[in-house]
Amino acid sequence: MDLNSVTRSTGLEEHGITNANIIYWTPPTTVLYEQVVKRGEGLISHQGPLTVKTGHYTGRAANEKFIVDEPSCRDKINWGTINRPFDEDRFEALYRRLTSYLQGKDLFVQDCYAGASRSHRIPVRIITEKAWHSLFARNMFIQATREELENHKTQFTVIDIPSFHAVPSIDGTNSEAFIIIHFAKRLVIIGGTSYAGEIKKSIFTVMNYLLPSQKKVLSMHCSANAGPDGDTAIFFGLSGTGKTTLSAAPNRRLIGDDEHGWDDGGIFNFEGGCYAKVINLSPVSEPEIYDCTRRFGTILENVAIDTLTRRIDLNDASFTENTRASYPLTHIPNIIGAGTGDHPNNVIMLTCDAFGVLPPIARLTPEQAMYHFLSGYTAKVAGTEAGVTEPKATFSTCFGAPFMALHPSVYAELLKEKIGTHQSHCWLVNTGWSGGGPGVGSRMKIAYSRALVNAALDGTLAAGQFELDPVFGLSIPKSCPGVSQDVLNPRNSWADKAAYDEVSRNLVARFRKNFEQFSNYVSPDVAKVM
Repeated sequence: MDLNSVTRSTGLEEHGITNANIIYWTPPTTVLYEQVVKRGEGLISHQGPLTVKTGHYTGRAANEKFIVDEPSCRDKINWGTINRPFDEDRFEALYRRLTSYLQGKDLFVQDCYAGASRSHRIPVRIITEKAWHSLFARNMFIQATREELENHKTQFTVIDIPSFHAVPSIDGTNSEAFIIIHFAKRLVIIGGTSYAGEIKKSIFTVMNYLLPSQKKVLSMHCSANAGPDGDTAIFFGLSGTGKTTLSAAPNRRLIGDDEHGWDDGGIFNFEGGCYAKVINLSPVSEPEIYDCTRRFGTILENVAIDTLTRRIDLNDASFTENTRASYPLTHIPNIIGAGTGDHPNNVIMLTCDAFGVLPPIARLTPEQAMYHFLSGYTAKVAGTEAGVTEPKATFSTCFGAPFMALHPSVYAELLKEKIGTHQSHCWLVNTGWSGGGPGVGSRMKIAYSRALVNAALDGTLAAGQFELDPVFGLSIPKSCPGVSQDVLNPRNSWADKAAYDEVSRNLVARFRKNFEQFSNYVSPDVAKVM
């Protein structure tokens, strides 16, 4: 492709951007590689992936995200510590300074789509100053065909400029970084952070606002795959619980690893790529993802690299524990290219229980499914976050609270309706610890988690016998092929039974305390689950 065919000097005036220098319009991966190297944004590593550094922010800047408080969304947003309001006048002032800052700068544009469903997809435009951020957008969103580009009518725009910093005393932000969504203007502006995940998660927040409120489509923070016969499964879970790992299974076809919608026809992926954590990635346990870290077109964020040999070290966490790989879905050999699937036969809710008291798998009643969906429980492990010195319970409603713009009950009611209508089987899977917390017990083997999930999906567990856990009220299978019976009931895996009883009772108390906020939005049967 002739370089001139992907460059212009005008065309962004509708976004208030004038007098830009070179504008690269939906450039292909090869052009972006050239620009990354030319501009010193990253290195090409052995076997082809780009390695880049994100600077100060190696993860989402949760405290820097805002939603503009304006009439079109004011009565719909679930305002609070997550969805923080931002003054409309201050947004306008900040936006004017941002667009003025862009005069004379080179910019990269990706015109693409969010949503594999043609009925619900949203044409999006991602404008960036970094070539590797443009490649990230190209990987993570659904690419438009040449014909679609000719008629691409942008419905939401992201302007991502890491080198532009806010002034908190003037702009009303919390720091120099900001991620601000203006629903009426259909615009997101990002500045002060080079963490590319902000781009995809801002559009995910947009989808979580538009689809449930306007189309009654359930938007979900989940991965999804399908078996040989087309049976679909979805995997809810927070970061680090195994969404990407367990959905990228060799015996099933991947639909997507992170964001999906569920409408009257089934489920559909929001994205065109994957964004996987790669710290300590194993070529044996996670071969599909591992292979992607050796592919041209993959972006490796904050992964250590030997600058002489250009070989990477996936076990090196010197930059961050949150090392990431962004790659197109087509890098995975076993995918559903259309990004769609039937109504889920199985709904799996993943948790990483660092206390080691939840069972590795449990069958959920519809009421329990609602309870655990609204709870969104996992636990952080000591050492992975500043100030965390022992396992810390985390409750992120709908398994994705930072991205849910509406009240949690909106998503929960839609899930309840979908599960009931399509008679989906629900499971809770603990990919965390067994036999005690860190230092006492051990992390659940990936082989065990895969075996348990496979047995749930193929009907083996449902056909077997269960026992009732008296503490959490969960139905635990008595046996599973390929999994030691000592692991299935968590109390049996603890040497100190009294310690198990105390820790489990404490965790139940935390569940109950957290769930008080939802008591007025659910039926008594759901409220008394635990």
